[in-house]
Amino acid sequence: MLVYEVEELFKIEKVKARWIIDSRARPTVEVDVITRGGGYGRAAAPAGASRGKHEAVEVRDGGKAFKGYGVLKAVENVNKIIAPAIIGMDSRRQRDIDYKMIELDGTPNKSKLGGNAIVATSLAVAKAAADTYGQPLFKYIGGIEARTLPVPLMNIINGGVHAGNELSIQEFMIAPVGADKFSEALRIAVEVYMELKKLLKENYGPIAINVGDEGGFAPPMKNTREALNALVEAVRRVGYVPGKDVLLALDVAASQVFNESENVYIIDGRKYSRSELIEFYERLVEEYPIASIEDPFHEEDFEGFKELTDKLGSRILVVGDDLFVTNIKRLRKGIEMGAANAILVKVNQVGTLTETLDVVREAHRNGYKAIISHRSGETEDTSISHIAVALNTGLIKTGAPARGERTAKYNELLRIEEYLGEEAIYPGTKVFPRRSYA
Repeated sequence: MLVYEVEELFKIEKVKARWIIDSRARPTVEVDVITRGGGYGRAAAPAGASRGKHEAVEVRDGGKAFKGYGVLKAVENVNKIIAPAIIGMDSRRQRDIDYKMIELDGTPNKSKLGGNAIVATSLAVAKAAADTYGQPLFKYIGGIEARTLPVPLMNIINGGVHAGNELSIQEFMIAPVGADKFSEALRIAVEVYMELKKLLKENYGPIAINVGDEGGFAPPMKNTREALNALVEAVRRVGYVPGKDVLLALDVAASQVFNESENVYIIDGRKYSRSELIEFYERLVEEYPIASIEDPFHEEDFEGFKELTDKLGSRILVVGDDLFVTNIKRLRKGIEMGAANAILVKVNQVGTLTETLDVVREAHRNGYKAIISHRSGETEDTSISHIAVALNTGLIKTGAPARGERTAKYNELLRIEEYLGEEAIYPGTKVFPRRSYA
């Protein structure tokens, strides 16, 4: 087959957007892309509850329908503006296509066409190109070096804006590290999750096993240590060793508990200054096998992140989510200051696959870990499972092992592990700063 004939196969022939509903019953954008060679890609945009103010902007309709959350404008932007511009382009030219959409939008935060319209199209293009090659997405993006399955950071107790309880901290997570394979790690995590459900029901009654947005339980707890103690007990009761087989992690989502007028953080009913909050985190790390703390300070407090990284960065991951919002300029500022040592990566925060890949590579070049992440409002799309393996990040955050939009990601990772066979790597404790917490 001649070269020009091969190129024809990869040209985009059709782009079609529609609205679907996400895991919070809100509409979102789904896009199909088809190439002339029959390659097919479908992707959907997720949506966050606690969003950084520097994120790419979703275009919503407003008005009465769906209480203002409709996405008909964003769908129209794909079908009438983006599609005509990218049809005929080579689907393998991901950077060209993504920057064409950025140019069409013309705003610094994708607020004209919508980050939701652009991200769904960007991911669908990559999937269509991969399918035209006859390859899984992770292999298309990452090549032969893509073989590291990620350690999951599983949010199994919900607080903050993800739940209706009194817990100030948004997510209490487990990381199953005491395994040689991803499938074994997933089994460990599921067993802990099941035991936690039993424990919570025993201690708090049936109401305690209601779940939050990300599948974690939302028990009527009042303080941080109460939740951490429950995790440790569940791990022990199922026969694993906290700090050896299972590590803990927190997402404070501190922008949500920051009182700007008083310049204090309100956690567990107490007000903390920055220095007092650092001491609080230090005590928690001493008392519990915590391997990671995400968003320990509000989204503009680079100095607070730096101070905590100086104190605890050799022992734990200090993760910037709202701080960085998957934005390479903000990441570079953090690197220059020594603020954090890890970045949470959400494709829809920045809006395109190209920009996401650039951020992860910048993080890795500078010794930062990258954690590929879902959003609290999710779909059945499994792109992030492939991206985590493609980039060998070694870490993924995609909720509890419950609710279909979460388990879809874990089940896809099981399939990827099976596809890779003996080539698959599961890094376990190696992705964290220190190897043993026991």
